[in-house]
Amino acid sequence: MVVKKKASDKQKLKEWYKVLAPEKYDSKELGEVVASDGKLLMNRIIPISLSDLTGRFSQTALYTTLDFRVKDVRGKAAHTELIGHNLSPSYLRTFIRRRRTVLHSVVDVSTKDDKALRLKVVAVTRDKISETQRKNLRRVIEAEVKLASKEFSYYDLMDEIMYGRFATRVFNKAKDVTPMGRVEFRKSELKETFA
Repeated sequence: MVVKKKASDKQKLKEWYKVLAPEKYDSKELGEVVASDGKLLMNRIIPISLSDLTGRFSQTALYTTLDFRVKDVRGKAAHTELIGHNLSPSYLRTFIRRRRTVLHSVVDVSTKDDKALRLKVVAVTRDKISETQRKNLRRVIEAEVKLASKEFSYYDLMDEIMYGRFATRVFNKAKDVTPMGRVEFRKSELKETFA
């Protein structure tokens, strides 16, 4: 009996906090979370689909999840920062077919505003390619990703990635090496430092 009473008392102490997107996304409400103290929300990761954030229901938006980390709690509002994205594995499987080469690359880049990111790229060719072509393709993709990412600030680069413009740019470079089927950024991760 006493245990039940304590549990219900703890539940009454918990309050709802609104989770807000960064100012870049007009501080849009991402949802609500419950906590007994706002400090307990710090560094919590809130995943949300790109279509929920933007209201666009394109195929890519439905399969793209954005990760926001709570950086500041003021009153009943938890303010976040975008720390990365990932594409659904089921979406990636839709364009991987037999008699094609699938190339995975991990590229560490820095943006114009000195943010460090790790980008994971998937490139799918139209046909099977040789080991030499694989090496050349990987070299071209990594060079283009590193070069192009320096042109953008962090949030602008994330927009380029989320809306597929950055993948199109890399695709156009890669097709000079071999006929390409697809290039996608399957994951991005902001390199964070914690105090």
